[in-house]
Amino acid sequence: MSNGTFHHYFVPDGDYEENDDPEKCQMLFKMTDDRKCGMDENQDSVIRDDFTIIKRHIEDAARVLEGVGKSISYDLDGEESYGKYLRRETTQIGEAFTNSEKSLLELEVKFKQSQDNELKEEHRINDDFLNMIVHTRDVLKETLDISIGLKDKHELLSLIIRSHGTRLSRLKNEYMKV
Repeated sequence: MSNGTFHHYFVPDGDYEENDDPEKCQMLFKMTDDRKCGMDENQDSVIRDDFTIIKRHIEDAARVLEGVGKSISYDLDGEESYGKYLRRETTQIGEAFTNSEKSLLELEVKFKQSQDNELKEEHRINDDFLNMIVHTRDVLKETLDISIGLKDKHELLSLIIRSHGTRLSRLKNEYMKV
């Protein structure tokens, strides 16, 4: 975070809130002066200033590293090291892929079974339809045979009735003559 000046702020836990103490977060950056040191300057004060600046840089770097460490510890999800965290995550990802592969295999088997069942059902329906057609043809043939037999019997009955009618007429005529 920055306030637009040379005063930059670092938030150690990574979550800036309004109540964070700016003194804990403040890092001062000193602009470097490229002027050559002259003989008239006091060497002790220059060295002391340099050590002070280096000390601030070290403190700032320590705070940055501490904040990065805290951020990483939050990211590790309770694991002791990043390696263990990655191993756990890799294991979970591997298990997820294994489970998804098993699910895909199960789906492929079910799909194949479904296709086989549909094909069997289609063949069964075709067989049933053909059986119904054959049965209908046989019943129709039997009906035609019965119809032909009834037609023959009808003709025979007609002949018998005519014959009886003729005989009755002749008997009637003979009886009436007597």
